[in-house]
Amino acid sequence: MRTWTKLLFVFAAAYDGILGLAFLFFPLWIYSLHGVEPPNHLAYVQFPALLLIIFAAIFLRIASDPKRHRDLIPYGIALKASYAGLAFLYQLTEGIPFMWIPWAWADLVFLFAFFAVWNKLQSGW
Repeated sequence: MRTWTKLLFVFAAAYDGILGLAFLFFPLWIYSLHGVEPPNHLAYVQFPALLLIIFAAIFLRIASDPKRHRDLIPYGIALKASYAGLAFLYQLTEGIPFMWIPWAWADLVFLFAFFAVWNKLQSGW
């Protein structure tokens, strides 16, 4: 389980880091690729992109020693719950461009995996 846990957080770091970098440097291309109108200012996209990069660093920190850094895992759970929760809420109510939904499913998977690891670490694993 320990190797799996480290790999989970390395993968999460890569996932969020790549998404963050893509939205930081190529936001207009991503929106255009999906046929979605970008917001009226790129700061609305680039600030969350930078947050994803910061979380990628946090996930690498957790991966370095999951037991020691287990106190950081709830922040990752909160990130994933925030994004997936909002995306699915808007999908079910007002609608949301489909480009956001695959990432919401990925975050839901990460959320459950992070919670399982955190719960196991809290029990003295």
